[in-house]
Amino acid sequence: MLWDAWSRWRRLEDMTPEERRRFVRGHRTAIFGYSRKNDGPAMSALYYVMEGDEILVSTMRARAKAAAVRRDPKVSLCVLDEKWPPTYLNVYCDAVVDEDPQAGADLFFKIMGVMAGRPLSEDSRAEVEEMARREERVVLRLRPYATFATPPRHVTTEADLAGLTHWTSASVPWDA
Repeated sequence: MLWDAWSRWRRLEDMTPEERRRFVRGHRTAIFGYSRKNDGPAMSALYYVMEGDEILVSTMRARAKAAAVRRDPKVSLCVLDEKWPPTYLNVYCDAVVDEDPQAGADLFFKIMGVMAGRPLSEDSRAEVEEMARREERVVLRLRPYATFATPPRHVTTEADLAGLTHWTSASVPWDA
């Protein structure tokens, strides 16, 4: 896998835009970060899909994620690898809420397949679409503009300490 080779990258700048896109396309879970009116930033674990250069998230019209995007379209995703040791890529995005009910139902059907680890049978589409309508599902359309990552350094045994290094990283434009 692409990210098993993290150790060959010294900086995020060394990754190509296509390698960053491949990482996002190749995973399914993320932590969604957004501004709250009060307290601090909010974070929510979720499933997503990538279509073209947009990252799509399904949520309910009344949920805080949709309200936050309407208030402030700047959001972030920490895209997670579900295998140990964990790797990740932060993606900074401009987001919009797509209120089209059919788009919400279609995405919800895709997301349910992502959750199942396989596409759902078309036989279940009507049931999932009815659930999406009942829950007033909307689509959050995230358009990435920058990424940020620090390659992970893992310690499994004391032998891993030899040559262990850490460094800082910086935000890199999505297309750079």
